[in-house]
This record gives sequence, structure tokens and C-alpha cells, in this order.
Amino acid sequence: MVEIKEKYVTVICFNKFHGNKIFKIGSILKLIKEPDNSHDTEAIRTEMRYAGKVGYLANSTKTVIRGTMSGGRVYDKISDDDAYAEVKFISHDSVIARIIEEDELEELKKDPECDVNFI
Repeated sequence: MVEIKEKYVTVICFNKFHGNKIFKIGSILKLIKEPDNSHDTEAIRTEMRYAGKVGYLANSTKTVIRGTMSGGRVYDKISDDDAYAEVKFISHDSVIARIIEEDELEELKKDPECDVNFI
């Protein structure tokens, strides 16, 4: 069996914030757990440099795009305070992002202009 290393997630609810025009391929998203969220105890908020809150990871069979992981599936697989993803695909109602693994994150942090150093 082939193990898939890359983890992809679906970002939704961005129309409640800035819409999808703020997203660009390659944009960095910070993933922030919200255990006290009244709607979903496994909620993961997404934020971007210069914009703040931009959406949430999908966590429902109705909103998770096939081939991506739900917020609940990645909740225990990401850091509580240092998790990021990179935007890979953008549509009118969702964004697909790849979770940045720890070794890649350390490399990104070496660039003083990288968004991971500001969000």
C-alpha cells in the first residue's frame, strides 16, 4: 500500500470574512485550533498575513472535498500553536491547501520575509 505523505484540507466559510479574492496560489495560512468553538469542538480557524481570520477547515461530509482531510482528522495531527498550510487550489466556494510539515516549516522560517514569521 502506498502511503500518502501530503495532507490536503478544504477551507470554507471565507465568504463570511474577505471572500475568495484574498487567496492566491502559494498563500500561507496559519491553522489555529478553537477547542472552545460553540459550533465545533474540533474547529480549526485559518488566518493570513495582512488579513487576519479568513475561514475554517471543513469538518463535515457535506463540505470536505474528496481527497482532502476534515478538520477533525487533522486536529490531532497538527501543532497546537505552530501549524500552517499552503493554498494549492481556489474555487468559488472552497480553497484546497496542503498542510506544511515540520521540516518544511523550519526551512520557511529561515526566510525573514516568509509569511510564517508574521502570522
